Amino acid sequence: MAILCAGASDIGRKRKTNQDSICLNHERHFYAVADGMGGHNGGDIASQLSVKVMPEYFQSHSSQEPIGFMKGMIQEINRAILEKATESPELHGMGTTVSAIFFSGPQLVIGNVGDSRVYMINNNHIYQLTRDHSFVQEKLNMGIYTREEAVKDPQKNVLVRSVGFEADIQVDVFNYRICKNDIFLICSDGLHGKVSDGDILYLVKQHLSDPAHSTQEQIQQTVNALIDQANENGGQDNISVIVALAQA
Repeated sequence: MAILCAGASDIGRKRKTNQDSICLNHERHFYAVADGMGGHNGGDIASQLSVKVMPEYFQSHSSQEPIGFMKGMIQEINRAILEKATESPELHGMGTTVSAIFFSGPQLVIGNVGDSRVYMINNNHIYQLTRDHSFVQEKLNMGIYTREEAVKDPQKNVLVRSVGFEADIQVDVFNYRICKNDIFLICSDGLHGKVSDGDILYLVKQHLSDPAHSTQEQIQQTVNALIDQANENGGQDNISVIVALAQA
């Protein structure tokens, strides 16, 4: 199975700095988005430290089984951020989201903390594989309102779980069995907060109408189109997008 992947991170139209970071490890087929916590000291440092730790962790834990590897990596990122904040008190309180995927044979291993997301697209349908660790998601879990109503909640950016904020961290890690020509999308809330799931699906299918014969260039064009749409819709936040195609 061939894996085609491309990604990019954009500052958006309103922010002065980009607190997002992405990891594209094509050799290991590992891909991740980290969104530094806005409003906290050093959000950009936290996300950059995340993607620095990832390849280093591969070097020392390459033989670890995939589920344990993913969980251990995010826990190591958490430890590294806390250590950095201890060394530099002005960085106290910094944190980041981490959403990552790792292709391991016929399985995709997914790890997530925060509200960056992993989607899967196939057969003209889009599925959100991760669950946001946000105050709004907690309200959704309790049935207070619908997914459509949640978009308007003023607390939609408030996280209940992040990487680097406290020593004990709960990481969502699970397997997904890959199907032929599955398309996977990892993104920060700069995308999914401005572009609806339906519009994400439309743009992906527009550029990757025939996944079995899609090219690396088309994958990159898809990434660019999604970022452009988020900017056209206001671009209030940093925007990070990774698109990976499991091509048969």
